[in-house]
Amino acid sequence: MRLTLDNGWTSTVAGDPLPLTPRFDFRDFRVRVAPYTNAEERERFQLDTFGSQDWLWDTPDELRFDPAGRELVGAEFQLPSHEAADAEDSARVPATPPVRPGGLRADKAEDFRLEVTTELCRAPGDTVLTCLRDLDVLDEPLEARVGIATDVALLVQHGTIVGWSLTDPVQYLTSAYAAPDPAPPAPATRTLFTACMDLVSTSLLDAVRDREPAALARLKEVHHGLRTATEDRHRVDALLALIGDLVEDYADRPARPKP
Repeated sequence: MRLTLDNGWTSTVAGDPLPLTPRFDFRDFRVRVAPYTNAEERERFQLDTFGSQDWLWDTPDELRFDPAGRELVGAEFQLPSHEAADAEDSARVPATPPVRPGGLRADKAEDFRLEVTTELCRAPGDTVLTCLRDLDVLDEPLEARVGIATDVALLVQHGTIVGWSLTDPVQYLTSAYAAPDPAPPAPATRTLFTACMDLVSTSLLDAVRDREPAALARLKEVHHGLRTATEDRHRVDALLALIGDLVEDYADRPARPKP
């Protein structure tokens, strides 16, 4: 199968998926599937590869390829940071076709730009997060799901990459570039994860920013739950990094007087 991006750049589905574990940096709202473990290694990795990458003020999603064999060697995706799609639209995300593992081979060794997705669809219980180019994608069937790494798939429609998905996102929660805990998440962590997603991907976030009392009370409740959790601290701390910032910015600081 040949895949096309909006600017005409193409690749072929070939070879094996990446032998790398996804890392879901919750504070940055990014999913990384790459070998680098810090910012310096990331910079060297980008210099040694080609594809789509951030540049100055431009921050597209990233697919990086090895110049020698033109095979995919890393990826980095951003989750849409505004309000997620409503439950009705999220329920329209098709269950078929199933994910088929595979790698990518660029047809030419040249850079391109992979536009970030604009719509976040949450499955019930946040078992899958699906990020789409736009909601019009849901009006027609998907052609394929290419599993470029464990639980990470590219969504294909009419031969074009129209989004990506992360299955079991709680499993891969981490901070920055650290490796996620390989142990299964605690049930309580899954509950806390959904509570945090509700805070950062629904209208609750606007209410927090407006310092509405009910929203701030909910924020403090979730924050307390994270701080007092007694298990799965690696994942809980990844959630706490962002929720703690919200508490500091909106719950702990007095509101500025209106002019």
